[in-house]
Amino acid sequence: MGNFVCLHCKGEFDQRAVITDQSGNEFCCNGCMSVYNFLNSHNLGEFYDKLGNQKHFKAPNLIQIDSEAFYKNYVKNSDGFSEIYLIIDGIHCSACVWLNEKVLISSDGIIEVSLNSATHKAHIKWDDSIIKLDEILRKINSIGYTPIPYDPKKADLRASQKRREFYSKMLVGLFCTMNIMWVAVALYGGYFSGMSDDIKDILHFAEFILASPVLFYTGSEFYKGAYLAIKNRQANMDLSICAGANIAYFYSVYAMLSRSGEVYFDSVAMIITFVFIGKFLEVISKKKSIDTLDSLGALLVNQIYVKRDGKFELKDVNDIKPGEIIKVRSGERVMIDGVVVSGAGSFDLSSINGESLPVVISEGQKIISGAVCIDGSVEYRASELFESSILNKIIDLLHNASFKKPKIEILANQISAKFSLTILILGLMTFGFWLFDSGEISTAIIIAVSVIIIACPCALSLATPVATLIALGSAMRGGIIFKEAKVVESLAKCSCVVFDKTGTLSKSKLKVIKATKFKEYNQDLLYSLALSSTHPVSVAIRDFILAKELNLSDITNHNGLGMSAKYGNLDIYGGSAKFMAQMGFGEFEASGLEYYFAVGKEVVAKFELEDELRDESKAVINSLKKDGYKVVMLTGDNASVATKIANRLNIDEFYASQDPIQKAQIIKDLNSKSPVVMIGDGVNDIVALSAASVGICMGSGAQISIDKSDVVLLDDNLNSLLRALKLSKLTFRTIKENLIFTLIYNALTIPLAMMGYIIPLFAAISMSLSSIIVVLNSTKIRLKG
Repeated sequence: MGNFVCLHCKGEFDQRAVITDQSGNEFCCNGCMSVYNFLNSHNLGEFYDKLGNQKHFKAPNLIQIDSEAFYKNYVKNSDGFSEIYLIIDGIHCSACVWLNEKVLISSDGIIEVSLNSATHKAHIKWDDSIIKLDEILRKINSIGYTPIPYDPKKADLRASQKRREFYSKMLVGLFCTMNIMWVAVALYGGYFSGMSDDIKDILHFAEFILASPVLFYTGSEFYKGAYLAIKNRQANMDLSICAGANIAYFYSVYAMLSRSGEVYFDSVAMIITFVFIGKFLEVISKKKSIDTLDSLGALLVNQIYVKRDGKFELKDVNDIKPGEIIKVRSGERVMIDGVVVSGAGSFDLSSINGESLPVVISEGQKIISGAVCIDGSVEYRASELFESSILNKIIDLLHNASFKKPKIEILANQISAKFSLTILILGLMTFGFWLFDSGEISTAIIIAVSVIIIACPCALSLATPVATLIALGSAMRGGIIFKEAKVVESLAKCSCVVFDKTGTLSKSKLKVIKATKFKEYNQDLLYSLALSSTHPVSVAIRDFILAKELNLSDITNHNGLGMSAKYGNLDIYGGSAKFMAQMGFGEFEASGLEYYFAVGKEVVAKFELEDELRDESKAVINSLKKDGYKVVMLTGDNASVATKIANRLNIDEFYASQDPIQKAQIIKDLNSKSPVVMIGDGVNDIVALSAASVGICMGSGAQISIDKSDVVLLDDNLNSLLRALKLSKLTFRTIKENLIFTLIYNALTIPLAMMGYIIPLFAAISMSLSSIIVVLNSTKIRLKG
């Protein structure tokens, strides 16, 4: 009973299971037959040329898809079109990606398709009047793939499972390697001082037992990478590691069973375990890189108050049209951009444009989504759809954000790829030469293995991960979190440092910088009035006064302007220059943020306030400039406030009144000239943080900013920025030193091994010493960083 090969998936199957179409083509199942016929009927047979001889996968049978549930929970509207994010299950290679994109983009009504080959996450945009979602999903399913709606929670679960799997493999590797080292010490000692064959055999077998799970369980990830490299005909680090480890392992098994030669199980375990630690770091970073846009949900609400027939009622934000009247009360967040038609209020714009000071917005003024009403209430006319709001634009920009690998990482991969092929070829050439020269296969194997072992990619593989691992540990102890190892390298290349102002250079806290007394007054009155409000200005005033509380009556909050109250028969007022004018105290020229206090019928005091700078801000900026960094400040504050801050901190280049999208564009422009590191803390900074080469967030920053940044300063101190920059430069320099050393080491030792001057035992010792030198050189990061 012979086996047949399926025309679609290339899988073998028993003759009894064969399914034949009208043309006589043989398939393993109806799913594969349906996909094959679909592709050929749509002139997509090129897929099989791209696939080559690779085995594909068994196509699933067509499934019933609940498109209504997809529409309700996952479909969004953008610029009049529908869009959805899907995970396409069943993608195994670039041919799969090509096929899905080709089928979808060639369909009428589909506007845009992008598919990430690494995450299998697809973004599809279509015209719902031409093609429906259920038809799109059926097309994906009909070519053998299963569309799954993208759910961040499920994606996070998958990443957590992957991390646990890697953690388990790393523990096995560390346990076995530590124990195998003790056995190796005894064997090396016995090599020089003498040891009976029976004891040596027992120790060899113990090493074999310990090394096997390291190679086949911990090293399974390298086998997967090596398989993909062979399948795609592109050598990589995984292939190099597998080649060296497997040759050493199987030669050691041969030496153990034949009782001839030395074993190198310790080298196998060390190669796999140390390099796997670097791979484990990669898994952790991937978990962090899962789409965190849902964190913006904390800023969004589904329903807001809209005016209908003279009354306000709750309505879904997605159903609101331009021109409708929306009401925002104290404590609520603006969800749609518009223009105020009545009322006034004090709004906190720091989460959306970085404006550190509350802004009074009244009739006729524009109001933007993301602003929070501190006090008062307004009614405004919506000028945009929710999809066109500032918040939605920020989300779109983040969805399209892209990141490039550091050049040092690309260089290391290129070196290792060529290195792997070169060593394999040299090993084969050495084996052939010595087999022909000596006529003894054992001699040829021993010398060829010496070449492979002494040129083992262990030192090359450790050059980057060990240095970065030590750097990450040193940073962690200093309250600095690098989310990915590659960020250390990227940060070292940055020559321009861009600061957000509010919450970064400043403390996001107002303070009184000047108090002017026009007439003697009872400070207890002012303190009591300020105590009756939670407005940031009132908080700063009462912190400055620190007097005694009195019992006030008739306390009134004048929306976005100030407060009034009575103390006995005495009227008291506190607020802005505009408030004083409305209360009949005359006109006052305001040059910044000012608070006036009036008792009876006259103004008795004026207080000037400003955002309080961090104590270390000036020293940090001076240090950066001394080290040759270009320093830039970005802020949503007005030009007057920004100029004052820039002058105080000796910053020559700054940009004022910038919204999040403008900040991101400035970062992109600066980044095109030289790599930029951006330091911020608020929601308004997340697009800029993503646009920079490296985004750094203060530890007290908004959760979404922390999620979208590359580095977090846990101690919330700018001095940690200096430490991070110093550490990154030291680490990057150490990585280059390690790479140069390993290349020189291999250039010197490989020829000696090929000439037969180095036996496998000393090849392993030499390889181990090269790794130790790389590790020792990397430890200076801990001492100096």
